[in-house]
Amino acid sequence: MEITRVQKEQGVSLLKVVVGEADYKEAVDKMLHDYKRKANVPGFRPGMVPMGIIRKMYGKGVIAEQSYRTASNAVFEYLQKEKIDYLGDVIPAEEQGAFDFDNSTEFEFVFEIGEAPKYDVTLSTKDKLTYYKIKINKEMHNNFLDNFLRRFGKLVEVKKVKKDEALTVTLDNGDLRVEDAYVGLISMSEEERKPWIGKTIGYKTTININEMYSSPAQRAAMLHVKEEELAGINPEFELEITMIRQFANPELNEEFFKTAFPEGNVTDKEGLDKYIDAQIEGEMARECDYMFAAHVRNFMIEKAALAMPTEFLKRWLFTINEGKFTMEDIEKDFEGFIKMFTWNYIQRQIITAENISVSEEEATEEAKSLAAMQFAQYGMPNAPEDMIANFAKNILENKEQKQHIYEKLYEQKVVAAVRAKVKVAEKAVSADEFSEIARSL
Repeated sequence: MEITRVQKEQGVSLLKVVVGEADYKEAVDKMLHDYKRKANVPGFRPGMVPMGIIRKMYGKGVIAEQSYRTASNAVFEYLQKEKIDYLGDVIPAEEQGAFDFDNSTEFEFVFEIGEAPKYDVTLSTKDKLTYYKIKINKEMHNNFLDNFLRRFGKLVEVKKVKKDEALTVTLDNGDLRVEDAYVGLISMSEEERKPWIGKTIGYKTTININEMYSSPAQRAAMLHVKEEELAGINPEFELEITMIRQFANPELNEEFFKTAFPEGNVTDKEGLDKYIDAQIEGEMARECDYMFAAHVRNFMIEKAALAMPTEFLKRWLFTINEGKFTMEDIEKDFEGFIKMFTWNYIQRQIITAENISVSEEEATEEAKSLAAMQFAQYGMPNAPEDMIANFAKNILENKEQKQHIYEKLYEQKVVAAVRAKVKVAEKAVSADEFSEIARSL
């Protein structure tokens, strides 16, 4: 067997592999004997078909398959032995020799590799980055506090619609009468709520339920019927408001603090305000960390200035997706792909240089954190530890979710490694300014 490496273009090499009969004969004989054992040919008992017939039936295809497999395996052994770092994967080159599997015993296969660019980046305090922090203002505090208190509030009756109340209405179209239908203004947009603002108990109007709710499930729930029954119902109804209720925040008394904070860590309004600010800072910290990671990514890509074999990578994407995307599709999304591909390559270099690793325990803690946030969104801010642990276990049993967690933790450590070597200045900005900066990334 002979392997020759030829430079095709900048960052791309061709590996020409010449295989002879001695290289693949053993594998071919083994596969043909397997065919002979399983072959079912009329006139012959199973396993007794002459090898000459087997070779005539399958020989050409087996030689093609095994000679290619031998060449492919040899390429990977060659790359490992020569310590050649490559990108993506090895793909068959467009230019191949003429294959005569009927008469020849020696074949040349040509493979293509994208050569990994040299990463040579030195960081110091001369490199400057900005970590943006969001200022907490009174409006932000009050909104967060109101959302928190709603978890423990209750519906109370009021006389007039002011914002996002819950309405109980009677619907009647002559054929169907529903006396306790529900209209939730909280789920509507500001524009959809406008006609209801200022209305009182006893207000009457005509509605078309199909226009009011686009979802069949919502319409069926409102009319207390099954979805399949909607087709036979006249959507025009007379509506009368019979009850208006709004969420009332709980009184900040001893009962509330015991319910909201069973561990006793918050017992009064002052402590609640500190807790809310801490929660906001936690929420904002995630946003700020995410933005800083984006800044680090852009900074490192620009500083490394790696010459990626872009045309090879486009061919590689086309090949591995086996026709799922056209070259036009790949061209359209390539800018975003090459940016993330380059960042992933840089991360691997930093992970190796800094000996970064992520332990199973760290992944489990991250999964628990995700589980706790999920329960908090469902109105369970203090979910039991065993429930969180079980949910975290389910997250890690999902292959995609587990991979996402490990990728996230590795990136966090890479960003931390970069941050430790450069000069980082913190800058406080308003939420609007922060959003504007985020949109520019």
